[in-house]
Amino acid sequence: MFETFTLATHHHSEMIEITEPIEQYVKNIGVRDGIIIVSSAHTTAGVTVNENADPDVKTDFLRRLDEVYPWEHTRDRHMEGNTAAHLKTSTVGHSQTIVIDRGRLVLGTWQGIYFCEFDGPRQRTYHVKVMQS
Repeated sequence: MFETFTLATHHHSEMIEITEPIEQYVKNIGVRDGIIIVSSAHTTAGVTVNENADPDVKTDFLRRLDEVYPWEHTRDRHMEGNTAAHLKTSTVGHSQTIVIDRGRLVLGTWQGIYFCEFDGPRQRTYHVKVMQS
Protein backbone atom coordinates (compact mmCIF):
# COMPACT_ATOMS: atom_id res chain seq x y z
CA MET A 1 0.00 0.00 0.00
CA PHE A 2 1.27 3.42 -0.98
CA GLU A 3 -0.09 6.91 -0.41
CA THR A 4 1.11 10.44 -1.15
CA PHE A 5 0.33 13.27 1.26
CA THR A 6 0.72 17.00 0.75
CA LEU A 7 1.13 19.80 3.24
CA ALA A 8 1.84 23.51 3.20
CA THR A 9 4.72 24.87 5.21
CA HIS A 10 4.63 28.44 6.49
CA HIS A 11 8.18 29.26 7.60
CA HIS A 12 11.69 28.99 6.22
CA SER A 13 12.45 26.27 8.79
CA GLU A 14 9.85 24.37 10.76
CA MET A 15 8.90 20.95 12.06
CA ILE A 16 5.32 19.87 11.39
CA GLU A 17 4.02 16.83 13.26
CA ILE A 18 2.50 14.34 10.82
CA THR A 19 1.86 11.46 13.24
CA GLU A 20 -1.94 11.81 13.21
CA PRO A 21 -2.51 11.59 9.43
CA ILE A 22 -0.17 8.60 9.27
CA GLU A 23 -1.98 6.87 12.17
CA GLN A 24 -5.31 7.55 10.45
CA TYR A 25 -4.00 6.11 7.19
CA VAL A 26 -2.88 2.90 8.95
CA LYS A 27 -6.29 2.65 10.61
CA ASN A 28 -8.17 3.26 7.33
CA ILE A 29 -6.30 0.59 5.39
CA GLY A 30 -6.64 -1.93 8.22
CA VAL A 31 -3.02 -3.05 8.51
CA ARG A 32 -2.48 -5.07 11.68
CA ASP A 33 1.25 -5.83 11.55
CA GLY A 34 4.14 -4.64 9.41
CA ILE A 35 6.24 -1.57 8.84
CA ILE A 36 5.57 1.86 7.43
CA ILE A 37 8.12 4.00 5.64
CA VAL A 38 7.56 7.76 5.61
CA SER A 39 9.65 9.58 3.02
CA SER A 40 10.06 13.21 1.97
CA ALA A 41 10.02 13.81 -1.78
CA HIS A 42 12.38 16.79 -1.51
CA THR A 43 16.10 17.49 -1.19
CA THR A 44 15.47 20.40 1.20
CA ALA A 45 12.98 18.74 3.56
CA GLY A 46 13.34 15.65 5.72
CA VAL A 47 11.47 13.35 8.09
CA THR A 48 12.42 12.56 11.68
CA VAL A 49 11.03 11.01 14.86
CA ASN A 50 11.43 13.18 17.93
CA GLU A 51 9.74 14.37 21.10
CA ASN A 52 6.20 15.67 20.65
CA ALA A 53 5.40 16.76 24.23
CA ASP A 54 7.62 19.81 24.71
CA PRO A 55 7.40 22.39 21.88
CA ASP A 56 10.80 23.79 22.89
CA VAL A 57 12.42 20.62 21.51
CA LYS A 58 11.46 21.66 17.96
CA THR A 59 12.77 25.19 18.54
CA ASP A 60 16.04 23.92 19.99
CA PHE A 61 16.42 21.32 17.23
CA LEU A 62 16.05 23.91 14.47
CA ARG A 63 18.26 26.43 16.27
CA ARG A 64 21.07 23.91 16.64
CA LEU A 65 20.84 22.93 12.97
CA ASP A 66 21.08 26.64 12.09
CA GLU A 67 24.22 26.90 14.23
CA VAL A 68 25.84 24.00 12.39
CA TYR A 69 24.51 24.98 8.94
CA PRO A 70 23.81 28.73 8.94
CA TRP A 71 21.71 30.10 6.13
CA GLU A 72 24.12 32.50 4.48
CA HIS A 73 22.67 33.24 1.08
CA THR A 74 25.59 35.43 0.03
CA ARG A 75 28.18 32.69 0.59
CA ASP A 76 26.33 29.91 -1.27
CA ARG A 77 27.85 28.77 -4.50
CA HIS A 78 24.66 26.83 -5.20
CA MET A 79 22.46 28.70 -7.66
CA GLU A 80 19.34 28.63 -5.46
CA GLY A 81 21.17 29.76 -2.32
CA ASN A 82 19.87 26.87 -0.22
CA THR A 83 22.93 24.76 0.44
CA ALA A 84 22.22 24.86 4.19
CA ALA A 85 18.80 23.29 3.54
CA HIS A 86 20.39 20.45 1.56
CA LEU A 87 22.90 19.81 4.34
CA LYS A 88 20.18 19.81 7.01
CA THR A 89 18.11 17.32 5.02
CA SER A 90 21.09 15.02 4.57
CA THR A 91 21.76 15.21 8.33
CA VAL A 92 18.15 14.57 9.39
CA GLY A 93 17.46 12.09 6.61
CA HIS A 94 14.66 11.91 4.10
CA SER A 95 12.78 8.95 5.62
CA GLN A 96 11.85 7.03 8.74
CA THR A 97 10.69 3.44 9.23
CA ILE A 98 8.17 2.71 11.98
CA VAL A 99 6.86 -0.68 13.12
CA ILE A 100 3.09 -1.34 13.05
CA ASP A 101 1.87 -3.74 15.73
CA ARG A 102 -1.79 -4.68 16.19
CA GLY A 103 -2.88 -1.78 13.98
CA ARG A 104 -0.86 0.88 15.82
CA LEU A 105 2.38 2.70 15.15
CA VAL A 106 5.04 1.59 17.63
CA LEU A 107 6.27 4.92 19.00
CA GLY A 108 7.46 5.86 22.45
CA THR A 109 5.23 7.80 24.82
CA TRP A 110 6.69 11.16 23.80
CA GLN A 111 7.58 10.40 20.17
CA GLY A 112 6.01 11.88 17.08
CA ILE A 113 6.80 11.85 13.37
CA TYR A 114 7.85 15.21 11.94
CA PHE A 115 8.13 16.66 8.47
CA CYS A 116 11.12 19.02 8.62
CA GLU A 117 11.04 22.04 6.33
CA PHE A 118 14.39 23.70 5.67
CA ASP A 119 13.65 25.90 2.64
CA GLY A 120 10.10 27.12 2.95
CA PRO A 121 7.47 28.17 2.84
CA ARG A 122 6.34 25.74 0.16
CA GLN A 123 3.82 23.09 -0.83
CA ARG A 124 5.43 19.78 0.09
CA THR A 125 4.86 16.08 -0.54
CA TYR A 126 5.68 13.03 1.51
CA HIS A 127 5.08 9.39 0.68
CA VAL A 128 3.95 6.55 2.89
CA LYS A 129 4.60 2.92 2.04
CA VAL A 130 3.16 0.12 4.20
CA MET A 131 4.47 -3.44 4.10
CA GLN A 132 2.38 -6.01 5.92
CA SER A 133 3.88 -8.98 7.69
